[in-house]
Amino acid sequence: MRNTEGDIVKDTATPDATPTPTPTRAAAEPTNTRAGRLALARGLVLELALPLAGYYLLKGLGASQWTALAVSGLLLAPWIGYGMVKRRRVEAMPVFTLTLLVVGALVSMVTGDPRTLLVRDSWLFGVVGLWVLGTLATRRPFMLSAGRSVVASKVGEESAREWADRWDHEAEFRRHIRLLTAVWGAGFTADAVIRVVLARTLPIDAVPLVTSLQWPAVLGALFGFHYWYVTRHGLKV
Repeated sequence: MRNTEGDIVKDTATPDATPTPTPTRAAAEPTNTRAGRLALARGLVLELALPLAGYYLLKGLGASQWTALAVSGLLLAPWIGYGMVKRRRVEAMPVFTLTLLVVGALVSMVTGDPRTLLVRDSWLFGVVGLWVLGTLATRRPFMLSAGRSVVASKVGEESAREWADRWDHEAEFRRHIRLLTAVWGAGFTADAVIRVVLARTLPIDAVPLVTSLQWPAVLGALFGFHYWYVTRHGLKV
């Protein structure tokens, strides 16, 4: 505004129009991503550590191999149940895992063979691996859906739709998605086969430790290849 002498002066009664910076979604996304990774790591550690520690603790207390394997496997049940209660929804994979734990214990109770319990985990990885490979015959392979979820969590739903729409228009994109799906499916299936071989050949007391170390190694190899591949071929967002 101007004063009576024609000079320009600042209107002190009017608040500054410059908006105060506020956190953007882009700034919040790294925090959300870190939180998701921490939750994944925490869940992985618990799911590996609980059965392993439970088995060797029970063995140290004088429990039989069968009892130690059965009880240590069921230690995951409260953790899985807590996860469903916290998310307030029943999910297929946790229910499937709980079912395998119970069925494995019942079958081994009938046979009296602790090695049946050791093979139990391979059922889960084998079914998951075969299911992932089976999606290659569909119009929406596993990695297309999984990748879309990752993109949505990192850059938003609209960008995720644009990323997934490439499937309908880019043959090269479809080839990359199918290859990644095949690698993940083959990785889970191979892990299941290795678990069966280990459970049938190694000393029983050694199997829980070896398989607990095997799974992070397989998962790390899969993630490592995935990261290298998507970075090299421009699929990373």
